[in-house]
Amino acid sequence: MTTFSLPANHPQRYLLNNEVHARPCTSLYAPERTSHLALMMTPEQQAQERESLAILCERYIQSPPAPGANHFFTDLGAFRLRWEQHGEFSTYTFYVHGAYGEPFSKTALDDVPSDWLQSLPGQLIVGCHAAIVQSDEEGADLDDISPLFSDNTLIGAEVSGGAAQVFTDFRIHADGFGRILIYDRRLRSRQLGRLLQRMFEIEVYRMMALLTFPIAKRLIPQLSDADQRLLCITTEMSQASSNEADLLDNLTMLAAEVEHSQSSTQFRLCASQAYFRLVVLRISELREERIRGIQTLAEFMDRRLEPAMNTCASIERRQITLSKRIARASQLLRTRVEIALERQNQTLLESMDRRAKLQLRLQETVEGLSVAAITYYAASLVGYIAKAGKEMGLPIKPALVIGISIPVIALLVTVGVRYIRRMVETAQKRNT
Repeated sequence: MTTFSLPANHPQRYLLNNEVHARPCTSLYAPERTSHLALMMTPEQQAQERESLAILCERYIQSPPAPGANHFFTDLGAFRLRWEQHGEFSTYTFYVHGAYGEPFSKTALDDVPSDWLQSLPGQLIVGCHAAIVQSDEEGADLDDISPLFSDNTLIGAEVSGGAAQVFTDFRIHADGFGRILIYDRRLRSRQLGRLLQRMFEIEVYRMMALLTFPIAKRLIPQLSDADQRLLCITTEMSQASSNEADLLDNLTMLAAEVEHSQSSTQFRLCASQAYFRLVVLRISELREERIRGIQTLAEFMDRRLEPAMNTCASIERRQITLSKRIARASQLLRTRVEIALERQNQTLLESMDRRAKLQLRLQETVEGLSVAAITYYAASLVGYIAKAGKEMGLPIKPALVIGISIPVIALLVTVGVRYIRRMVETAQKRNT
């Protein structure tokens, strides 16, 4: 065998490659009794269930799940256990092989220690018993199996190209468990394991999808009330006499309520659609063929589950639409407030402009008075100097000197004041 020198492996190469091989289906042979439990778990309870699994494995002298593992299969002698940990729930499937009497008269859980079952953390969301029967090509007699489902409406079909038949009623019976009956005509062991796993997954995902339905029904009146409040706000916005500040307060409060509702329910609403798609996918994988006289699983889901899921999807879309409408109304109201502020600012600027012009006129008046005052005081000083020169014997006439100096002084003062004003304006322009 030739050895190649290759680059270093990506750190997750083997992890990613093995992911598609994780959680393989269990090989099954008819006759078989199985019981399936799905428990809603918090992160704290998920840590506790590992301890419970370790206790069970220790009781039967078997190795517990590896640290960090999220699926586990073990043969404990009296029964086989398959455990899987998902994001919101964990599943336990118990298998017992061998002949038995009437289906569901004795279940796989009867061989599991009851004290250990009671110690499991979490809340039971799905409990289901399944019985696998070896059958010929004729398959099941509907009259014979109807009493096994308490004469409820049967739902079933031929699956896997007619290699098997499945029956259920999607009801919780007096023992607190649902029931699935599989007639194996010619399935291989892996096929039978996949078929059973799909049936259990349909039941689990159906219940997980329906978890959102009560939330959706509770949201209907809340969204209707929010819609009506938004209508009142937008109607009042169209009136010129409305108070923008009050409208903005009411709209902000409504937006906060809708966003809180959307944030608290968005995960559940999105999850319901994801679970519903998994239900539809698992049913399509069954490759159903109609058994005359009873509904197929796809028909039952179309009539019973799909309307509930459509309600949940409608509520999700309604929340998103309402949030967008509130955002648009907020934008319109902010635009209206901004326009009102711009008008106020324009009025204020016009008022300031008028005041500036008035101040300019006053300033020019003051400048004229200043020129007169300075000229008066400067001419007085010149008069005192002229009188002093006359007293010294100089041939000066003070009155004449004062009269001549007044226009000269007035001209010089005027030029000086304008020069100073020009210097101030130049400095102002440089600063701005």
